Amino acid sequence: MKNSNQQTEGVIDKPVLIISGGILLLFVILALINQDMVSDGVDYFFDLSATYFGPIYQVLLLGTFIIALVLGYSKFGKIRLGNVDKPEMSTFRWISIIMCTLLAAGGVFWAAAEPLSHFLTAPPHFDVESGTAEAVAPALATSFVDWGFLAWVSLGTLGTFVLMYAHYHRGQPLKPRALLYPIVGEKIMRKKSVFGAIVDIFSIISVAAGTIGPVGFLGLQAGYALMDLFGLPNTLTVQIAIIAVLVVAAGVSAATGIHKGIQLMSRYNVILSIILVAAIVVLGPTMFIFDSFLESFGVYVQDFVEMTTQRSDLAWLGGWMVFFFAWFIGYGPMMAMFVSRISRGRTVRELVTAVAVVAPVITTFWFTIIGGTGISEELKNPGSVSGPFNDGGQPAAMMAIAQNLPLGTIIGFLLLVATVVFVLTTTDSMSLTISMAITGNGSPSRWLRVFWAFLIGLVAVVLVSLGEDSIDSLQSFIVVTAVPVSLLLLTTFWTAPHVVKKLYKEQGFE
Repeated sequence: MKNSNQQTEGVIDKPVLIISGGILLLFVILALINQDMVSDGVDYFFDLSATYFGPIYQVLLLGTFIIALVLGYSKFGKIRLGNVDKPEMSTFRWISIIMCTLLAAGGVFWAAAEPLSHFLTAPPHFDVESGTAEAVAPALATSFVDWGFLAWVSLGTLGTFVLMYAHYHRGQPLKPRALLYPIVGEKIMRKKSVFGAIVDIFSIISVAAGTIGPVGFLGLQAGYALMDLFGLPNTLTVQIAIIAVLVVAAGVSAATGIHKGIQLMSRYNVILSIILVAAIVVLGPTMFIFDSFLESFGVYVQDFVEMTTQRSDLAWLGGWMVFFFAWFIGYGPMMAMFVSRISRGRTVRELVTAVAVVAPVITTFWFTIIGGTGISEELKNPGSVSGPFNDGGQPAAMMAIAQNLPLGTIIGFLLLVATVVFVLTTTDSMSLTISMAITGNGSPSRWLRVFWAFLIGLVAVVLVSLGEDSIDSLQSFIVVTAVPVSLLLLTTFWTAPHVVKKLYKEQGFE
């Protein structure tokens, strides 16, 4: 058996680096030349992919969840991945990094806005009157569909099993193309493999686009928050300055690696999030939060399959569930790489429990605390949250919720800090992971990590300068890039059980 320690230092795959970075820059150049043309083109392909690949996205995530649970809680759950006898980091640090990196892809922005949106306009598959007490559970349960079990399971289960097998147990480079290693063999891992390069390029573009969007939104969110909290002007200059500071911090953190910057920020941000949760639960509508979570989670579990597979309103699906599913699928290969990098020594059951069970439950409770508090305030005083939300969008929703609480300014500021660090953690983690994909090495060179952090920031700055519509176009572009990535992840339906069975025999369980 080959061991990953036998690998030589990772070598930069120049075609993958040049083409993936070039396509992102081309997107920006085209947006600068003709923003309307880019928006129209992206919208056209968005509609096509959402319509024809929406069902594939739904089946892919549902199937991944079912297979992951079967593997995790069967005899295969005790398999230890990574070719070492014990985990490299503590469980708290491990879960902290997972939560901060994966949730930050947009969960902080949407925790306030999505439940409120579904409360104000009831989802089509629920026959309730919008804006009433009966609309609370459907609104939260619909948000859980987008950010719950299926969102998380795509980011660190089946694909992670395959990548850890290929890299740590078979000594192959840690690249997205390694997902196909059990099918194609070593030939796809060769540097001259055109098909392997295409797989890597699509995976990099998809995750880069998915990261640039939150970075851009952060500039808008933080600019609005600073205006609302401290009266600072919410100008383009302020938004760009915020993104610039974030990118510099992300570059420094990415350069220090997983065991320093990323781990440190994740740990302290989880502690900050726990403090925020406790403060909002105590100062906010405590019983409403717990009652709503219990009822909404019950609706979510009871109607899980029906809500996940419903196809009754394609326009609504394209704006919500299919959009989010495509976003997470686009993150799938690269997040699987990142989780592989931090999970050496973990068992299959530990991975499934942490990523597919514990993290989604925590996320749904977080959505109930933030979004449920906003809904509660809206029920008591109509317009108190929906008014700012309708006028200022997502950034205004979170601040309006905070300002309706005792110590609202302090809570609003802490929410802003948490948001910044969540996005910062995602940016530096994905800069590291993209660099890993280009080199095939778990510890790529610092300059490459910093380069990707700055490229992501540069694209975000240009798109913010062009206006919020440009960021929206990039977000829609994610759904398009998820098409080839979804086909790649479908292979894990066979490869994940296949490699798990092999490891089960190799580790002497049979």
